[in-house]
This record gives sequence, structure tokens and C-alpha cells, in this order.
Amino acid sequence: MIRGLVYILLFQGLGEIISKALALPIPGPVIGLLLLLATLVVRDRLDPDLDQVASTFSQHLGLLFIPAAVGVVMFVPKLREHGLTISLILAASVGLAIGATAFTLRLLGPKPTDDARAGSPEKDT
Repeated sequence: MIRGLVYILLFQGLGEIISKALALPIPGPVIGLLLLLATLVVRDRLDPDLDQVASTFSQHLGLLFIPAAVGVVMFVPKLREHGLTISLILAASVGLAIGATAFTLRLLGPKPTDDARAGSPEKDT
């Protein structure tokens, strides 16, 4: 299991070094994750230690939301002050996202045939 943690931390550190050295706008952990993914694809196998660490992280993923919840509690006064505006903007953005998805599906989805538009024709029996 320690070996798996070392893999993850090594790739995260490598990503940080690349991000800082090249002054990229992409966070180092994201670059490290992409490098780890590329390494796993090239090797075409998953190290058992890495699999164990990844499975353990996945089981406790909910713990990562604790800092976000603390941040929300810290800004309760701001939320009270701007709650209506935030709610309206969230509702509008959800509506726009649903509309954009429907538009994209209509644009790229299968086109209905003439029979489907007119209803199914009755068969002569």
C-alpha cells in the first residue's frame, strides 16, 4: 500500500514541478494525474498496490467535501446577503444547461423519419 501512495505522490510532485517550471495555468496535481494515466495506458496493467490505494481513496471520497462545507459555513453572512441572487443565477444556469443539452441532442441526435412524425401508419389486414 505504501508503494501505491508513493506512486501517487511521485506523479503529483512531478506534475507540480512541470506546472511551475513551464508556468502552465493547469494545476500540478492535474498534470500529475494525466501523467499517471498515460503511464498506466502505456504499461497496460495496474499495479496491485496502486489499485488498493485507489480503491481506499474511492471508498472515502466523501471526506473531501468537508473542507468545502466548512467554507460554506464561513460565508453564511454573505449567503444571507446575496442568497436570492445566488439562487436565481443557479436556477438560470441550470435552465441554460438543460436547454443547451436539449439543443445539442436535437442537432446531433437521430432525425425522425416521416413515418414517425405522422404517427405509425395502420397496416391493411
